[in-house]
Amino acid sequence: MILGSAVVSFGVLILQSSQVITGGTAGLALSLSYLISSSFGLAFLLINIPFYILSFMKMGKKFTFSTIFAVTTLSVMTEALQLFPSFQISPFVGSILGGLIIGFGLAVLFLNGSSLGGANILCLFLQKRFGFDPGKSLFVFDSLVILTGLVSVGLVRGFYSILSVLMISFIVSMIKGKITANQPAAPVAHQVPAGQVS
Repeated sequence: MILGSAVVSFGVLILQSSQVITGGTAGLALSLSYLISSSFGLAFLLINIPFYILSFMKMGKKFTFSTIFAVTTLSVMTEALQLFPSFQISPFVGSILGGLIIGFGLAVLFLNGSSLGGANILCLFLQKRFGFDPGKSLFVFDSLVILTGLVSVGLVRGFYSILSVLMISFIVSMIKGKITANQPAAPVAHQVPAGQVS
């Protein structure tokens, strides 16, 4: 999980350096950090709180706690990376490179029964319950987030942001079969046999 969070944090740094956003709660946190100069790590932690409740109810305690750990680790790592000298990268290169790196980091987390909260939880739940492709579900959710984030980055960088989402979705879709095999089993309610009084 630490490896996955570390990889994603580096991808987020690349997106920040090219002033590009991405989807999900990470995209919302990036948009906020651009608009009001807030901390990405703190915004990311706070936005994810409602999704922890959904995760606990639908995905189980183990998955939820590992997700909280991954989100906290990512938040701390992204803040730590801000201590290094800043750099600039073109939006085109940043969107592709950052998207691929984030996609790989998410794949590592998914394969280890964890996520980064937000849309990740929704997509894994939809795959578990209805068999939806998590990569395609991520693309839909992420595109909606980017549309709302255009006010913070503008139309051109919004296009590059969609490109980053495509890269993430491509990587996640490649490993969708393995994700299913590594998902936690749904909690099963205890049933009392007929005629037995508890």
